Amino acid sequence: MDISKAVNQNMSRNGRKSLPPSMIKLAETLDELLKEKDFNSISAAEISRTAQVNESLIYRYFKDKRGVLHFLLHNYMIDFMEDIGRQLKQGKGALNKLKIIIRGHITMYDTNRVFAKILLLEVRNFPGYFESDTYELIKSYGRFMTAIINEGVESGEIRNDIPLSRIRNLIMGGIEHACMAPVIFGYSISDESVDDLVKLLFQGIASPGNT
Repeated sequence: MDISKAVNQNMSRNGRKSLPPSMIKLAETLDELLKEKDFNSISAAEISRTAQVNESLIYRYFKDKRGVLHFLLHNYMIDFMEDIGRQLKQGKGALNKLKIIIRGHITMYDTNRVFAKILLLEVRNFPGYFESDTYELIKSYGRFMTAIINEGVESGEIRNDIPLSRIRNLIMGGIEHACMAPVIFGYSISDESVDDLVKLLFQGIASPGNT
């Protein structure tokens, strides 16, 4: 599976390059507000007032303020997946590709705390998220990771006695658990913790001789 395919499909579906300036301004404003405040304390009126656009445009473009949040996350996910796709062009072998994904994912969480807070803390408690285009994009990312794991199983790099979905969930869960406390409490994620996570994960999933 080519990660760029999912990105291109979502970009064409949402027409990111031809969006109204006021729509982009609302999303950028929410991004700035989230650097200082939690989402629940931000009102639609505050977003529109800070963006200097009419509040009615939030409901026209996004239906409500949570729609702005999903739109912001969607664009962050596209940027992240494009970046991972570029890095993976240099990767050979499934384990090396998974290492690139793990490091890239954690780096994104560490350097973009708004993205991390939205994905880890804000969207998953609301059913509407699981019906959004953003969730479809994230599922595409999960399928892409599963394809890499399957590549490793077929090449003999990754053990074949564990279901692919469980390995994928183990990797994603490990990433999120390693990042959750730093995101909540505002401290950085050390390179050593990333190295330890990769080592522990690969010792569990790699075939003998491939760790």
